[in-house]
Amino acid sequence: MGVVSKLRWQLGMGLPDGLGAFAVSSIALPDGLGDPDDYVTPDLVVLPVGWSEEDCWLAGSEDAALVVEVVSPAERSRDIRGKVDWYSVARVPVLFVVDPRNGTWRLYVGPDNGGYRDVLPGRFGESVRLPEPLGVEVVTDGFPVYGASARALGGEECAGATG
Repeated sequence: MGVVSKLRWQLGMGLPDGLGAFAVSSIALPDGLGDPDDYVTPDLVVLPVGWSEEDCWLAGSEDAALVVEVVSPAERSRDIRGKVDWYSVARVPVLFVVDPRNGTWRLYVGPDNGGYRDVLPGRFGESVRLPEPLGVEVVTDGFPVYGASARALGGEECAGATG
């Protein structure tokens, strides 16, 4: 079971009523903040449960309570920073970035002026409590780490490692 599956299961067990974790949903940049066609598809997003009943594939960033990004084996640091910046500008309140390349994670809370006010770093094996209204404690003990061969191949071996 990959990181996204483990997180989706944990979130599903602990999210408050009215919120659900979705693996195939995109988020739009709010109106007036750039290109109207600007959107991103995170690995996992927490949205109101009614989202699953709508026909639209594009959620508003104001509806996202949490976004999860799992770093791919070949992803560059500037790509990760770009995603963090994008979510901050979109005012996503909580961003959880999981990096199986080195067994670390970062929790970003409180978007503010193109960045986040609070950044909590951690390593796999350390649990992290998501802020309210989420309130879920994420256990990272069983998160898989990419192998050296996958990094050397640019990630081809890990096509399903995060899902």
